[in-house]
Amino acid sequence: MDVPCVRVPREEGETTRRELADADLIADEFEITVAEGWLYIPVTDPGAVPGHLEVVSYEVPERETLTTPADVLGEELSYERLGDVVLLDEDADERALELAEAILESDLPVEAVLNKASKIKGETRVRDWEVLAGDGTETVHREYGCEFLLDLAEVYFSPRLATERHRVAEQVEADERAFDMFAGVGPFVIPFANRGAECVGVDVNERAIAYLEENARRNGVTDRITAICDDVRAVAPDYEGWADRIVMNLPHSADAFLESAVTVAGDDCVLHYYDIQHEDDPYGPGERAIREAAGSAYEVSVETRRTVRSYAPHELNVCLDVRLER
Repeated sequence: MDVPCVRVPREEGETTRRELADADLIADEFEITVAEGWLYIPVTDPGAVPGHLEVVSYEVPERETLTTPADVLGEELSYERLGDVVLLDEDADERALELAEAILESDLPVEAVLNKASKIKGETRVRDWEVLAGDGTETVHREYGCEFLLDLAEVYFSPRLATERHRVAEQVEADERAFDMFAGVGPFVIPFANRGAECVGVDVNERAIAYLEENARRNGVTDRITAICDDVRAVAPDYEGWADRIVMNLPHSADAFLESAVTVAGDDCVLHYYDIQHEDDPYGPGERAIREAAGSAYEVSVETRRTVRSYAPHELNVCLDVRLER
């Protein structure tokens, strides 16, 4: 069966396999195959593969020894994986338990199964979870070579944004000064620091900041990250004119913090502004808000208008990469 594969020389295979595994990109249902000195590693999302790797279509056999949840259940099911935890979104209790049992009977490396018990809520953007199997809601997630310890019941984290975070991280250069206004457990600032940037991560969630500090230690970048638990509007004056790069990943309400972003921005600063808007005009409201906040102090140029994902019917989660030049 022809599937998208990363093709590398055999001697580079283990290093590449680890890189793809860290990004959770290996298609476990297919066998990794060797042919004529090349290693073919099946991948789940060819668009998310790092640019330095070659993606080809190649015929590889299905892995006969792997039993999937769909095999156990006899039908396809929808779920997300985060570390060794599987996340469900099922309203019916009996159905959720049925899916959890199928997942546990499969060959997935799973320690816990959780079901969403509420929508994202509150200032810290957390949700309630029902633990269907396992001991709790804490897990270790690996993404593009970085490791993140987190508790889903205490912090906000979306595995769906891994590709987007990697896209932004690849733009970062050593010795940059990067400021994440809503840093969470560090999914932006940790890879930024790995690339040599000096980073500040701010969040109002005390538990998120504790995990950020732990994740900085786990990834060996403690000396390049300053973690601050506070409202970023109170912190911004202390970093006036400091940043070469700012991340504003707070869709729905990031516009309320643009004045602080302008305060933090240096003479030449890239702003990654995330928004959720109607599909008829997904970028306009954010761009207008940025230009208004910048006023006459900066020349504003939009470098990228990007749809990150569909958020809801007729609503899009988008990103504007904007350069502010004083």
